Amino acid sequence: MFDVGLVLVRAPVGALLVGHGVQKLSRRLGGPVRTGEAFEAMGYRRGPAMAVLAGVTEIAAGVGLAAGAATPLAAAGAVGVMTNAAATAHRHRGLWADNGGFEYPLVVATVASGIAIHGPGAVSVDAASGLERSGLGWGGASMSMGLGGALALLAAAYRPSDTRDPDADQTVGNGVAHG
Repeated sequence: MFDVGLVLVRAPVGALLVGHGVQKLSRRLGGPVRTGEAFEAMGYRRGPAMAVLAGVTEIAAGVGLAAGAATPLAAAGAVGVMTNAAATAHRHRGLWADNGGFEYPLVVATVASGIAIHGPGAVSVDAASGLERSGLGWGGASMSMGLGGALALLAAAYRPSDTRDPDADQTVGNGVAHG
């Protein structure tokens, strides 16, 4: 029963993360160009490239978490992309999501970290293939890789301006929340 509970955590968190990635890349919502403009308004250099990187990372990490596949790597991707979202798009808005805050990125990164430590469980691709990795070492490595990647990307590509539009960091496309 415990493993079914893990699926009930992994599947929706992973699926919602995939949805965020698809939104960033969707032509209906302006695709990477429109999303990239929002990224540039937040202070990212090469906004369209950053939009593709964020979208692809969210899709890959979401699929991995939902399926329990390459779980430590999937969790690292989720931690990294959500750390970037929290640090750029949401930090000026406080904690709560109803104010545009970093609540959602914090929850996703925390769930991903917990899954990296615990492991995806018996009902997972990792377990079925005999590649399940878990424990504090794997979880710590996963979180370190995610946070390290986020900090490296922020250092290399993020240059917030003093003239930043505080509303630019809230929406992408047709009112789709960024993060």
